Amino acid sequence: MTLPFDPIDEAARQWGTRWDRVPAMHAVTSLMRVQQLVIGRLDAILKPHGLTFARYEALVLLVFSSRGSLPLGKMGERLQVHPTSVTSIVRRLETAGLVVRRAHPEDGRAVLAEITEAGRELVERATQDLVDAEFALGALGDDDLARLSELLRPVRKAAGDF
Repeated sequence: MTLPFDPIDEAARQWGTRWDRVPAMHAVTSLMRVQQLVIGRLDAILKPHGLTFARYEALVLLVFSSRGSLPLGKMGERLQVHPTSVTSIVRRLETAGLVVRRAHPEDGRAVLAEITEAGRELVERATQDLVDAEFALGALGDDDLARLSELLRPVRKAAGDF
């Protein structure tokens, strides 16, 4: 059901009668709503492939690695998720036959996740579906997408992402 008004605009109007920083409240609420919409759409696109966006990102990370494998700890750092989340993601990918876990050849304490040929093939198919759907951001042109990325960069930097 489509509302006849923008609920975030209305929340901002009401916010402004009580508190300060209306632009920040409006921006963060808009950002969080768009995040919900985009993740929902991406997960729907990936569902026929048996993936969530988090699992897809893990597979892509392994495709990007020079050997097709990475230690679980490094995967967590690069994906910026908790070690427990990486373990869960890799376990599900392993159950699906998309990755295998191996002992690290140089570090007996570390475990490597290695993408399988089936995982590589799935990444190609899933990526094509995401590209065809414009990553759920088709309402924006390339210039707007670049501007959006640049607008968000200082927030990510201030949070310590890089």
